[in-house]
Amino acid sequence: MTLLIIFLCIVCLILLISWGKVNAFLAFLVVSIATGLMLGIPLNQVPQTIYKGIGDTLGSLVVVIVLGAMLGKLVAESGAAQRIARVLMKTFGEKYINWALMLTGFIIGIPLFYNVGFVLIIPLIFSVAYQYKLPAVYIGLPMLSSLSVTHGFLPPHPAPAALVGQFHANMGLTLIYGVMVAVPAVILAGPVFAKTLKKIEARPLESFNVPPRPLSELPGAFNSFLSSLLPVVMLIVTTILLYMMPGDGPVKNFLTFIGEPGVVMMLTVAIATFSLGTGMGMTMQKVMNIYGEAVKDVAMVLLIVSGAGILKQVFIDSGVSTQIAAVVQDWNIQPLVLGWLIAALIRVALGSATVAGLTTAGILAPMIGQLHVDPSLMVLSIGAGSLFFSHVNDAGFWLFKEYFNLSLKDTFRSWSMMETIVSIVGLAGVLILHLFV
Repeated sequence: MTLLIIFLCIVCLILLISWGKVNAFLAFLVVSIATGLMLGIPLNQVPQTIYKGIGDTLGSLVVVIVLGAMLGKLVAESGAAQRIARVLMKTFGEKYINWALMLTGFIIGIPLFYNVGFVLIIPLIFSVAYQYKLPAVYIGLPMLSSLSVTHGFLPPHPAPAALVGQFHANMGLTLIYGVMVAVPAVILAGPVFAKTLKKIEARPLESFNVPPRPLSELPGAFNSFLSSLLPVVMLIVTTILLYMMPGDGPVKNFLTFIGEPGVVMMLTVAIATFSLGTGMGMTMQKVMNIYGEAVKDVAMVLLIVSGAGILKQVFIDSGVSTQIAAVVQDWNIQPLVLGWLIAALIRVALGSATVAGLTTAGILAPMIGQLHVDPSLMVLSIGAGSLFFSHVNDAGFWLFKEYFNLSLKDTFRSWSMMETIVSIVGLAGVLILHLFV
């Protein structure tokens, strides 16, 4: 009965948005309340579930998304995105530009949380798409597939890192195996799959559609790359230093503070205000106007993402993940496949890759000694399952849809299929590694 309620909930949500043309945030709100009541959440507790879903989702995202939008808008308005696009196109050529973006996404994705990386690379994707008249989904999906894979497979991202601890796996070995599994997954889900999507018409946010500027007015290549990728550099450096530094102390506490995504974005915007703003001849008033317009552009994105958070919280508070896990954990299936399957089912039901991964780990960790599999491979198997078929209850689905301004149908064709390919190829890679380790 629980699975039927979840299915009906998702169908109603899709119909309200696509057929009924209801605003996505309002649709999430209505469906989430109805679903919560049908799943047994007491009426007087439904408001708290709604508030917690919004708070938990936006609490870690709102600063990053807003500051990321400000940085992206300034990168576009200053001409830095145009300069970066010219350098990439000159280096790799139009034929291989999506491979270049895929590699960039993989490098960026290792130290960055998914949502931070997403916000940072969107201006670059759109700048290349606008300037060279290339399909935005075709060149953007390879980059985003890289971010997704690193988020699900590789420490120090939250779910893989937590799984390493719960299964007592080796962090370095998990990272090495993860890269081995990630590379074919990214290639197949990125450049190879993207070739089938050239005809999808995306209408990215106009905020990033800035008329080309004369070359003499563009920032230099070094300034453009450094100002745009400074968050990546800061996060890589702080992550390495924190791993190298034993114990606690004021220096480590300072690095932990500096390495927080919100703090990194705040410092980056402050620096870019001068390096790409006033330092390039803009008045402070103009820079602030650019920031104000950027916030308007992402206001609805924030609301829709919070709506997905409400639905996820309804599923968590109603105990759906526990019920699904209880049904499948006794199935007689190869352990690595079982881990992937449990994570995939919870992912489809709840939408959150992190929750799916951690819930599955809680089920299987106590019995890992009896499963006779390498703990690092179990981490990767669960990570792959946690990425399976992102759809309307996943905040990432809506970030992609709203930023690229796609229909639900095209979002399923591109984003959801990309995540599914990543998940299945990831499982295949883990099973192949299992033959040798």
